[in-house]
Amino acid sequence: MKDILQILFVAILVENYVFVKFLGICPFLGVSKKLDTALGMSVSVLFVMILATAVTWPINHFILEKMKMEYLQTLFFILIIAALVQIVESFMKKYMVGLYEALGIYLPLITTNCIVLGVVVLNVQQNYSFVESIANSLGGGLGFLLAMFMFSGIRSKIQESDIPRFFQGLPITLLAAGLTSLSFKGFVGIAENLFN
Repeated sequence: MKDILQILFVAILVENYVFVKFLGICPFLGVSKKLDTALGMSVSVLFVMILATAVTWPINHFILEKMKMEYLQTLFFILIIAALVQIVESFMKKYMVGLYEALGIYLPLITTNCIVLGVVVLNVQQNYSFVESIANSLGGGLGFLLAMFMFSGIRSKIQESDIPRFFQGLPITLLAAGLTSLSFKGFVGIAENLFN
Protein backbone atom coordinates (compact mmCIF):
# COMPACT_ATOMS: atom_id res chain seq x y z
CA MET A 1 0.00 0.00 0.00
CA LYS A 2 2.91 2.31 0.78
CA ASP A 3 4.23 1.85 -2.77
CA ILE A 4 0.86 2.77 -4.29
CA LEU A 5 0.58 5.91 -2.15
CA GLN A 6 4.14 6.86 -3.07
CA ILE A 7 3.42 6.39 -6.78
CA LEU A 8 0.28 8.54 -6.45
CA PHE A 9 2.06 11.30 -4.49
CA VAL A 10 5.02 11.37 -6.86
CA ALA A 11 2.81 11.41 -9.98
CA ILE A 12 0.59 14.20 -8.65
CA LEU A 13 3.17 16.54 -7.14
CA VAL A 14 6.83 15.52 -7.44
CA GLU A 15 6.87 14.37 -11.06
CA ASN A 16 3.81 16.32 -12.23
CA TYR A 17 3.50 15.63 -15.95
CA VAL A 18 2.72 19.26 -16.81
CA PHE A 19 4.94 21.25 -14.46
CA VAL A 20 7.92 18.89 -14.13
CA LYS A 21 7.92 16.64 -17.22
CA PHE A 22 6.39 19.32 -19.50
CA LEU A 23 3.93 16.94 -21.15
CA GLY A 24 0.44 18.00 -22.19
CA ILE A 25 1.38 21.64 -22.66
CA CYS A 26 -0.90 22.22 -25.69
CA PRO A 27 -4.21 21.62 -23.86
CA PHE A 28 -2.71 23.11 -20.70
CA LEU A 29 -2.16 26.46 -22.43
CA GLY A 30 -5.13 26.22 -24.78
CA VAL A 31 -7.96 25.22 -22.45
CA SER A 32 -6.93 26.69 -19.08
CA LYS A 33 -8.52 30.11 -19.67
CA LYS A 34 -11.85 29.12 -18.10
CA LEU A 35 -12.32 26.88 -15.08
CA ASP A 36 -15.22 24.85 -16.52
CA THR A 37 -13.40 23.93 -19.74
CA ALA A 38 -10.17 23.26 -17.80
CA LEU A 39 -11.98 20.85 -15.49
CA GLY A 40 -13.85 19.22 -18.40
CA MET A 41 -10.60 18.64 -20.29
CA SER A 42 -8.90 17.36 -17.13
CA VAL A 43 -11.63 14.83 -16.36
CA SER A 44 -11.56 13.66 -19.99
CA VAL A 45 -7.78 13.23 -19.92
CA LEU A 46 -7.95 11.46 -16.54
CA PHE A 47 -10.59 9.05 -17.85
CA VAL A 48 -8.63 8.33 -21.04
CA MET A 49 -5.37 7.87 -19.10
CA ILE A 50 -6.83 5.29 -16.73
CA LEU A 51 -8.70 3.47 -19.48
CA ALA A 52 -5.65 3.52 -21.78
CA THR A 53 -3.52 2.02 -19.02
CA ALA A 54 -6.13 -0.62 -18.22
CA VAL A 55 -6.18 -1.67 -21.88
CA THR A 56 -2.52 -1.24 -22.87
CA TRP A 57 -0.94 -2.95 -19.85
CA PRO A 58 -2.43 -6.41 -20.53
CA ILE A 59 -1.86 -6.10 -24.28
CA ASN A 60 1.76 -5.17 -23.72
CA HIS A 61 2.37 -7.69 -20.94
CA PHE A 62 0.54 -10.71 -22.34
CA ILE A 63 0.87 -10.21 -26.10
CA LEU A 64 3.66 -7.86 -27.16
CA GLU A 65 6.25 -8.96 -24.60
CA LYS A 66 5.39 -12.66 -24.92
CA MET A 67 5.72 -12.48 -28.71
CA LYS A 68 8.91 -10.33 -28.48
CA MET A 69 7.16 -7.49 -30.35
CA GLU A 70 7.93 -4.63 -27.95
CA TYR A 71 8.93 -2.49 -30.93
CA LEU A 72 5.20 -2.16 -31.73
CA GLN A 73 4.31 -0.68 -28.32
CA THR A 74 4.03 2.94 -29.46
CA LEU A 75 1.88 2.03 -32.46
CA PHE A 76 -0.49 -0.07 -30.35
CA PHE A 77 -0.62 2.52 -27.60
CA ILE A 78 -1.52 5.33 -30.03
CA LEU A 79 -4.22 3.22 -31.71
CA ILE A 80 -5.77 2.31 -28.35
CA ILE A 81 -5.66 5.93 -27.14
CA ALA A 82 -7.24 7.12 -30.40
CA ALA A 83 -10.08 4.62 -30.05
CA LEU A 84 -10.71 5.63 -26.44
CA VAL A 85 -10.74 9.32 -27.34
CA GLN A 86 -13.32 8.62 -30.04
CA ILE A 87 -15.53 6.94 -27.44
CA VAL A 88 -15.15 9.88 -25.02
CA GLU A 89 -15.79 12.37 -27.84
CA SER A 90 -18.96 10.54 -28.95
CA PHE A 91 -20.23 10.42 -25.37
CA MET A 92 -19.60 14.13 -24.82
CA LYS A 93 -21.14 15.07 -28.17
CA LYS A 94 -24.33 13.26 -27.21
CA TYR A 95 -24.63 13.95 -23.46
CA MET A 96 -22.43 16.99 -22.71
CA VAL A 97 -22.96 19.24 -25.71
CA GLY A 98 -21.91 22.49 -24.02
CA LEU A 99 -18.61 21.08 -22.81
CA TYR A 100 -18.05 19.34 -26.17
CA GLU A 101 -18.42 22.67 -27.98
CA ALA A 102 -16.30 24.55 -25.42
CA LEU A 103 -13.41 22.09 -25.75
CA GLY A 104 -13.60 22.28 -29.54
CA ILE A 105 -10.43 21.14 -31.30
CA TYR A 106 -8.70 20.28 -28.02
CA LEU A 107 -10.86 17.20 -27.39
CA PRO A 108 -9.61 15.25 -30.44
CA LEU A 109 -6.11 16.44 -29.56
CA ILE A 110 -6.19 14.16 -26.51
CA THR A 111 -5.32 11.45 -29.03
CA THR A 112 -1.97 13.07 -29.71
CA ASN A 113 -1.61 14.52 -26.22
CA CYS A 114 1.81 13.41 -25.12
CA ILE A 115 0.70 13.20 -21.49
CA VAL A 116 -1.58 10.22 -22.21
CA LEU A 117 1.02 8.44 -24.31
CA GLY A 118 3.72 9.42 -21.82
CA VAL A 119 1.91 7.74 -18.93
CA VAL A 120 1.44 4.41 -20.68
CA VAL A 121 5.03 4.42 -21.95
CA LEU A 122 6.42 5.33 -18.51
CA ASN A 123 4.37 2.53 -16.95
CA VAL A 124 6.20 0.10 -19.23
CA GLN A 125 9.62 1.72 -18.67
CA GLN A 126 9.18 1.66 -14.87
CA ASN A 127 8.10 -1.99 -15.08
CA TYR A 128 5.02 -1.26 -12.97
CA SER A 129 2.52 -3.97 -12.14
CA PHE A 130 -1.07 -3.50 -13.30
CA VAL A 131 -2.16 -1.89 -10.02
CA GLU A 132 0.94 0.33 -9.92
CA SER A 133 0.28 1.37 -13.52
CA ILE A 134 -3.30 2.31 -12.69
CA ALA A 135 -2.06 4.27 -9.64
CA ASN A 136 0.50 6.10 -11.79
CA SER A 137 -2.17 6.93 -14.38
CA LEU A 138 -4.58 8.10 -11.69
CA GLY A 139 -1.83 10.23 -10.14
CA GLY A 140 -0.82 11.61 -13.52
CA GLY A 141 -4.43 12.48 -14.32
CA LEU A 142 -4.98 14.09 -10.92
CA GLY A 143 -1.73 16.00 -11.38
CA PHE A 144 -2.99 17.23 -14.75
CA LEU A 145 -6.29 18.23 -13.13
CA LEU A 146 -4.40 20.07 -10.38
CA ALA A 147 -2.26 21.89 -12.94
CA MET A 148 -5.29 22.89 -15.03
CA PHE A 149 -7.26 23.99 -11.96
CA MET A 150 -4.38 26.05 -10.55
CA PHE A 151 -3.49 27.62 -13.85
CA SER A 152 -7.06 28.56 -14.76
CA GLY A 153 -7.15 30.50 -11.48
CA ILE A 154 -3.84 32.15 -12.26
CA ARG A 155 -4.99 33.06 -15.76
CA SER A 156 -8.22 34.60 -14.47
CA LYS A 157 -6.14 36.80 -12.14
CA ILE A 158 -3.84 37.72 -15.03
CA GLN A 159 -6.83 38.82 -17.12
CA GLU A 160 -7.96 41.13 -14.30
CA SER A 161 -4.47 42.61 -13.83
CA ASP A 162 -2.89 45.58 -15.50
CA ILE A 163 -0.11 43.90 -17.47
CA PRO A 164 2.37 45.93 -19.53
CA ARG A 165 1.45 45.69 -23.21
CA PHE A 166 4.59 43.83 -24.27
CA PHE A 167 3.88 41.12 -21.64
CA GLN A 168 0.20 40.61 -22.49
CA GLY A 169 -0.97 37.32 -23.95
CA LEU A 170 1.46 34.45 -24.36
CA PRO A 171 4.53 36.03 -22.68
CA ILE A 172 2.84 36.54 -19.29
CA THR A 173 1.15 33.13 -19.60
CA LEU A 174 4.47 31.37 -20.17
CA LEU A 175 6.14 33.35 -17.38
CA ALA A 176 3.36 32.38 -14.96
CA ALA A 177 3.60 28.74 -16.06
CA GLY A 178 7.35 28.76 -15.49
CA LEU A 179 7.04 30.24 -12.00
CA THR A 180 4.30 27.75 -11.11
CA SER A 181 6.52 24.95 -12.40
CA LEU A 182 9.36 26.07 -10.13
CA SER A 183 7.07 25.84 -7.10
CA PHE A 184 6.61 22.10 -7.70
CA LYS A 185 10.32 21.48 -7.13
CA GLY A 186 9.66 21.95 -3.40
CA PHE A 187 7.78 18.65 -3.27
CA VAL A 188 10.92 16.64 -4.08
CA GLY A 189 12.26 16.92 -0.53
CA ILE A 190 8.89 16.08 0.97
CA ALA A 191 8.65 12.85 -1.05
CA GLU A 192 12.16 11.79 -0.07
CA ASN A 193 11.48 12.27 3.64
CA LEU A 194 7.87 11.08 3.64
CA PHE A 195 8.41 7.65 2.09
CA ASN A 196 11.90 6.73 3.34
